Amino acid sequence: CGFTKADIRALSRYLGLSVWEKPSYACLASRFVYGERITAEKLKMVDRAEQLLLDMGFRQMRVRIHGSLARIEVEPDGFERLMKEENRLEIVREFKKYGFAYVTLAGIQDGKHERDNRQKKCTGMSLYKKYRRKKVKITEILKNNKRTLSFEVFPPKTDSDFEAVREAAYKVAALKPAFMSVTCGAGGSTCGNTLAIAAGIQNTYGVAATSHLTCVGATRQSILSALDDMRAAGIENIFALRGDRPDWMEGEPFKEYRYASELAETINEYGGFCIGGACYPEGHPDSATIEEDIVNLKKKVDAGCEFLTTQMFFDNNIFYEFMERVRQAGIEVPVIAGIMPVTRASQLENAVKLSGCNMPLKLKRIADSFGDSREAMQQAGIIYATEQIVDLYANGIKNVHVYSMNNAEAAGAILNNLSDILK
Repeated sequence: CGFTKADIRALSRYLGLSVWEKPSYACLASRFVYGERITAEKLKMVDRAEQLLLDMGFRQMRVRIHGSLARIEVEPDGFERLMKEENRLEIVREFKKYGFAYVTLAGIQDGKHERDNRQKKCTGMSLYKKYRRKKVKITEILKNNKRTLSFEVFPPKTDSDFEAVREAAYKVAALKPAFMSVTCGAGGSTCGNTLAIAAGIQNTYGVAATSHLTCVGATRQSILSALDDMRAAGIENIFALRGDRPDWMEGEPFKEYRYASELAETINEYGGFCIGGACYPEGHPDSATIEEDIVNLKKKVDAGCEFLTTQMFFDNNIFYEFMERVRQAGIEVPVIAGIMPVTRASQLENAVKLSGCNMPLKLKRIADSFGDSREAMQQAGIIYATEQIVDLYANGIKNVHVYSMNNAEAAGAILNNLSDILK
């Protein structure tokens, strides 16, 4: 690529990185060869990788990064130690925390990769196959015509809460749902954490994840930059939303992008992503009529949305009537039913306030009777949500998305209730 060792050393000093003399580093040069964009996040990944290997006693190694692929190479005298089960599992686990989809380990000799036809010498390749996450688009999951159950989680509002929220989201991912979606904060305030959690879900648990993207405060350049970051992180599914105006934002929040259909069009032009969109069985709050809302929904699908997920609803009959209108309007993409288990009485008030959804008398009585007890309300809410999902499945609705509110206990209970139905 035209880079000399001196060039790489000089560039590394400029970027604040250390350079190993033996073996000579090709890490930075390889990024230019493959057209990878150097970002502060990737540089931190390299530093963390180097430090992890140093802490494990490795002194001569190199780390290559290409997109979501990390390749760790060590000198032959350290190769056997690197391939010990406890060492390689720790390395893979740590690297996946940083957002890598693939991790390979290999020995090098005289600057060349060690090659041998014997399987025991090809541990790096077998590890690659073992930990490689098969990329899956949501539409591929939905086309199987099997019943699916997926979950939504949300990122932390502040960086200080990241570890606790990530742990909660990972507990939901450990249930191995069909896929997961990760929301973003108002005005894109948590987009970095959204991407980190979505990538971690895919890389650590092998669960396909879709990352939310909104129009609030967005410019074309900011959207293209976000798409670059998602592609680099291995995200293949995006949920395109208009989003709500955050209370703290002054001025017009929707300038270059006023509607989700416009956002979907840009993502579609960028290419390579499976695009999802939202729909509202009881009508979007800003639409004058449900008929007008269906017309706007058709525009969203025509712009590139390949599947739709509904806002939460508590009365299945409302959803069935909505589906009739959708199909009559010529919208044929899969529609996933959105269900929220009400585990706290306050959730009902917020749901009605934010989405205007109808609250059946049966659910209101449940909240009135059990709302004072956290355990009783959660149990009753799980039962109500489970009954909704069973009814949906029984009436031919194959795909259900649960708004888990990062409650792994409730998500696990619902999944357990449906274990035989989902077989």
